[in-house]
Amino acid sequence: MAQSKPEHSRLIIHDLARRNGHADFARDVLTGLSAKPKHLFPKYLYDELGSQLFEAICHVDEYYLTRAENEILTRHADEIVASLPDCQTLIELGSGSAEKTRKIIEAFLRRQRDLLFVPVDISASALEQSSRLLLGSYPELRIKAYAADYFDGLAALPALGHHPALVLFLGSNIGNFERPEAITFMRAIRGVLRDGDALLLGADLKKDRMTIEAAYNDALGVTRAFIVNELARINRELSANFDLWAFGLRSIYNEAVGRVEVYLESLRSQ
Repeated sequence: MAQSKPEHSRLIIHDLARRNGHADFARDVLTGLSAKPKHLFPKYLYDELGSQLFEAICHVDEYYLTRAENEILTRHADEIVASLPDCQTLIELGSGSAEKTRKIIEAFLRRQRDLLFVPVDISASALEQSSRLLLGSYPELRIKAYAADYFDGLAALPALGHHPALVLFLGSNIGNFERPEAITFMRAIRGVLRDGDALLLGADLKKDRMTIEAAYNDALGVTRAFIVNELARINRELSANFDLWAFGLRSIYNEAVGRVEVYLESLRSQ
């Protein structure tokens, strides 16, 4: 009987976020809070606690997106994989816990003996935890991970070899970009893809306002905790003094542009 390779030989993590993380965070916070209107960058929501809070959001009743995407991947993973014969590399941008990705990984491993998974995620701790869980579940899997934002992760990707690659961008995260940024991001992905490669992008469908807004403002307050955690990071890491309990959360569906806009509203002067 063939023995599986030890876990340490199947896992490489490149922590690009650590190099200039504090300086980049400070610069982006200053830029966002000096702007009119003020804004914060979504990528900084995902520190270790933020990543755990987002996983909790995926289980609240109102957040239908994860359930819907799971259902699609459960039904169609084999069909998706069959459309890319000889694909040896699976890349995921914003991999998080990679729970949904398991459907695709399993479909690949039903057809072939091994697979290289390349997850890119801003949270190094979430990346390491999810990678080790995946390696424990799939002895045929190898992982080369990048703790980085999307653009740095794409720029750092190694040569993909001669076989096709599949890039995943799930969770309707394309909605986190303003339209010009989304175009720039899609062009960055296109710059990585070669003839024969593919992109699988998950995006929510338009539906009634109440359903969409509730998904981003659940009754348990998990979404508020997730968003406010970015202010908590600013307090911890940049010595700010935001009163976290003085902030309310407003989630509004902007029909004109077809997206949800989430606002933190201070209930007193700060």
